[in-house]
Amino acid sequence: MGILDSFGALVGSIVAAVVMLVFAVLSFFVTVFIVQTGAGIAGFSPSGDFVVLSAAILSTGAIVAGATPMTGLSGVTE
Repeated sequence: MGILDSFGALVGSIVAAVVMLVFAVLSFFVTVFIVQTGAGIAGFSPSGDFVVLSAAILSTGAIVAGATPMTGLSGVTE
């Protein structure tokens, strides 16, 4: 049964990676919309490359911050 357990863990990891990738792409699209709308409200009309660059930086920061273990800052011990 050890091989089947390992295969199940592998499939679970692949599914988790695909789901995380889908959520990362969706968050990027939402961030592009937010950046473009915010620039429009502020009266700016940036070109598409600057909108995509700023959305990529914001999305990357959010994903890295969400993946970083912050238990040391919370003061909660297990």
